[in-house]
Amino acid sequence: MSWGTELWDQYDTVAVHTQKGIDFCERFTNFLKERSHIEFEYAKNLKRLVKNYQPKKKDEEEYGQFSWAKAFWDLLKELHDLAGQHEVIAENTQGNVIKDLNNLVQDYKQDRKKELQEGAKIQEHLKASLAQLEKREKQYEKAFREAEKATDAYRRADADINLSRAEVEKHRNNMMLKSQQSDDCKNEYASQLQQTNQHQNEHYHNHMPQVFQRLQNIDENRIDKIKSYIKQSADIERNIIPIINTCIDGMVKASDSINAMEDSISVVNKYKSGYPIPSDIAFDDLSNSQIQDGRNGNTLTTPKNLNVEKGSVKATISGGKSKKRSGLLGLFSSSKSDDPKEDFSDLPPSQRKKQLLKKIDSIKKEITRETAEREGMLKMKDVYVQNPALGDPNSLDKKIEENGEKLDSCRKELSKFQNYLSDAEGKKSTTNLAVSDDSLSRSTSDGSVNRDPNIIPPPPSIQQPNNDVYTGYSSNSSNNWPPPYSSSIPDDDELHSPDEFEDPEEVLEQYPVIGTCRALYSFTAENEGSVTMEENEEMSVLEQDQGDGWTRVRKKDEAEGFVPTSYIQIHFFDQDEV
Repeated sequence: MSWGTELWDQYDTVAVHTQKGIDFCERFTNFLKERSHIEFEYAKNLKRLVKNYQPKKKDEEEYGQFSWAKAFWDLLKELHDLAGQHEVIAENTQGNVIKDLNNLVQDYKQDRKKELQEGAKIQEHLKASLAQLEKREKQYEKAFREAEKATDAYRRADADINLSRAEVEKHRNNMMLKSQQSDDCKNEYASQLQQTNQHQNEHYHNHMPQVFQRLQNIDENRIDKIKSYIKQSADIERNIIPIINTCIDGMVKASDSINAMEDSISVVNKYKSGYPIPSDIAFDDLSNSQIQDGRNGNTLTTPKNLNVEKGSVKATISGGKSKKRSGLLGLFSSSKSDDPKEDFSDLPPSQRKKQLLKKIDSIKKEITRETAEREGMLKMKDVYVQNPALGDPNSLDKKIEENGEKLDSCRKELSKFQNYLSDAEGKKSTTNLAVSDDSLSRSTSDGSVNRDPNIIPPPPSIQQPNNDVYTGYSSNSSNNWPPPYSSSIPDDDELHSPDEFEDPEEVLEQYPVIGTCRALYSFTAENEGSVTMEENEEMSVLEQDQGDGWTRVRKKDEAEGFVPTSYIQIHFFDQDEV
């Protein structure tokens, strides 16, 4: 149906109806705004709830070992994600639906105003035509009556014998004039009537139906848009339902992950001290432990086992302090008894091992990270060397040096805590300890991490002698003493200066030949203990690389010393190729 044909006489009603459509669009827009505000507030309150119940940093490690705590934290994470989905609803509603709806209202207002103005103009044109018709009609009626009066007057004058001929002629001329005026007004009225009928016909069959049709199209478009926006609002919520279901599934999965038995085991692992269960308390026979008091001759009885050893009932139940650590490991301990000790010696044995293993693992991860970073810088430097246009190779030297220092520090820390762990396990330490910090730093940072021919670490420096390694030294020089490698850490009361060692000649021992090697590059000895070699020079291998980037070799002229491992190609006798 068309408004132009069915509602041809309801122009004002159609105008009111279209205004109601605009009012509804604005009301629907306000509804969506309030809905978005509610979604934002709901998400905000959910996130605040999650934040309030989020575990503190200090509690994460303590409670993160239990499945029930992990499940609750997973629940909070899923709830936080669910809150984010409600924000998505609000943001999409505001960014898509409300924005388009506001544009629709503005366009609808402008189009409606334009059509109503056009309709009003057409209405005014018709009204003007009708008013002109009415005016012509009144003029015609007036002229017609005047013509009738003039005719009647002429007839009476013509019938009156008392009037002169001139007066009769006067009435006759007046009649003719009025009749002519009446005919003219009649013609004008007829012409205006024809024009008005034409205007009215165009008004109701052409102009106004077009206005009504455009208004109908605008209103139908508004209705279709409202339908689309309502569906779009539903689709926005439907699209996040799978994600919300995923969050809910995550909550269910978190609940299924709770395991009472594993939590019980975690409690044991967390709080187990490692102390043995105290044995039965021995009976103290006071009669067998009499001490004469020299002053008055009386006997004093004293229990035999007054001293409670470490690990006894007193050490576990009464919480007595364990004996303060001494020796080399005591150097790394805190001077304050209340502060946690670096070697965790203030913890029970099991807890101490656990903390030491955790610390060692973190140091190894740090070493791995720094090593990967160093390899990347060295590769970049090689690229710069091959193609100087890409960058200056020397610009990376400082970073490589800093990386080497970090690696040196990390390796020292690793060695130290491995010694702590060996002490906690009651084993003999087998970790190398170099007396010279300079040699350790330079060897770890420049040699053992990445054997690059452009970076030459110095040979091992003065270190402590040990029976687990070779004790011989170069026959060409006595400056190679002490031997370049030590495999154990002596106690602090065993550390001596080089002057306190035995004479090197008394412990001289020849290194056995364990393989052969060929020099890949030329090398000039610049440090004590190293030897010079030429490219492709054949030498004997006396001691393999101990992880510091240097290998002990013997030249054909019987000269012994260290050369960079990365500068030689080695073949050991007991294997095909290394």
